[in-house]
Amino acid sequence: MLNNNPKQVIAIDGYSSCGKSTFAKAIAKQLNLLYIDSGAMYRAVTYACIKNNCIQTVQVDNVDNLLLYDIINNIDIQFIKNEKTGNIETYLNNENIEKQIRDIEVSNNVSAISTIGEVRKRLVELQRSYSENTGLVMDGRDIGTTVFPNADLKIFMTASVEVRAQRRHLELTEKGLSVNFEEIKQNIESRDHIDQNRNISPLRKADDAIVLDNTNMTPGEQMEWFLKLIK
Repeated sequence: MLNNNPKQVIAIDGYSSCGKSTFAKAIAKQLNLLYIDSGAMYRAVTYACIKNNCIQTVQVDNVDNLLLYDIINNIDIQFIKNEKTGNIETYLNNENIEKQIRDIEVSNNVSAISTIGEVRKRLVELQRSYSENTGLVMDGRDIGTTVFPNADLKIFMTASVEVRAQRRHLELTEKGLSVNFEEIKQNIESRDHIDQNRNISPLRKADDAIVLDNTNMTPGEQMEWFLKLIK
């Protein structure tokens, strides 16, 4: 299924808080490929809108927003390795925003921002540009269906809402954030609905994607599953 092509592309799609990023990072490390977190890119745009006090005026039915156009047309998103932790962190116009884009305000608004056609068009351009010189692993909602429909391997991840909420709650509390479990669960359910019902690039499994339900799996077990898959 995979070969030694240094420019191979692996697309990982699925529901929010399924552990797509953790899984994609592990695969990228295993195969020595670049890792790109597409969800972080939409979070970066959302954060930029919040920072510029335009999040309330940027609506799905109001895409003719000059400030939004200015943000996305001048946006520079990079993924840089933290040499101390070894983690890949998100930078927006040279500012490390990894912590800021994970808070609940960004989470509550990112699905709405991601439904805007001009935002998706601009970020898909950026996402495809990352593969011009290297192979990569990218996770998101429409990587295997829209961004890289000809990816070498496509995986679609899912898990129960309850388990996803638990994982998200643990992730945020470990980062020192004060969050409410029920609020997180409601946010996940809302995002699922928006992601699956938006008009542009809705969340769906590509016809040739392999499903991974990791409700009862540890990260180590997921990696075992992947290694058996590629063999």
